[in-house]
Amino acid sequence: MFQILPYTPEKADEWNRFVAQSKNGTFLFDRRYMDYHSHRFVDHSLMFYSDRTLYALMPANIVGDTLYSHRGLTYGGLIMSRDSRAAAVRSLFRQLNDHLRSSAVRSVVYKHVPHIYTSIPSDEDLFALHNVCHASLTSRDVASVVVLSDPIPFTTLRRRGVSKGQRSQLQVEQSVDWASFWTVLEENLQRRHRATPVHTLGEITSLSARFPENIRLFVVKQNKAILGGTVIYETPLVAKTQYISATEEGRQCGAIDFLFATLLPLYGRRGVRYFDFGTSNLVSTGDLNESLIFQKEGFGGRAVCYDTYQWTL
Repeated sequence: MFQILPYTPEKADEWNRFVAQSKNGTFLFDRRYMDYHSHRFVDHSLMFYSDRTLYALMPANIVGDTLYSHRGLTYGGLIMSRDSRAAAVRSLFRQLNDHLRSSAVRSVVYKHVPHIYTSIPSDEDLFALHNVCHASLTSRDVASVVVLSDPIPFTTLRRRGVSKGQRSQLQVEQSVDWASFWTVLEENLQRRHRATPVHTLGEITSLSARFPENIRLFVVKQNKAILGGTVIYETPLVAKTQYISATEEGRQCGAIDFLFATLLPLYGRRGVRYFDFGTSNLVSTGDLNESLIFQKEGFGGRAVCYDTYQWTL
């Protein structure tokens, strides 16, 4: 039997310690990261105890009578200890459903942690979703991922971009000049998509200060001018692009191609297992953004799915 308790701020340290030692948690589930946008969500995160020992966590928020794997996070679901077992997790989901029914929750939207982020196999929750919850797969976003120990070569088009960058004498460096890159990013998103970054400049600078080993900015320069760059979220196994952007001049001289021709070998030497270019689905329909994934696959990325499930109670 599990005791299911709501998360409260007084439990932040206990929560964070568990995330750090879990088999499928990353710094995104640390409350110092999660709570930067707490004003946007009604938190309904849960903590599961067995014999007074914390066994699992579920980062979540609630809207009406629907519980969501936290909508402010790219992936989520049940965060488990390394000792979690299939039968126990199945029992946990049975009790979770009873607990939610008693709380007038009528449906659950659940995001699974992609396998590339897990230190050891962690699909106990997927079995329970099928066996206990009879959940349906409601969306499947496709990310482009490079295995850094055995990378697929860049396509001819991407190699041409790298050559342009070399001829233009571009340089890649890690930077703390968030303001300059954010100007490039905001202008690019507004001009091309009439959109804004998910994070404000204030939010990303605050988060990078809290997690300097996990959130890094790399820029491409010509002389001292920033022509482009990317924000990387680092976890023990994965380096993930959170933002990628370049000026018009940067696009003309292959800044982004040159950038990733530099970063992929760099992370490979550091022992990172995967480089995740993120998903390429249209927000409006969920369909494939073919031009976007064409670029990412040109860097050697191949498909890893980010899945969302739903069930009624």
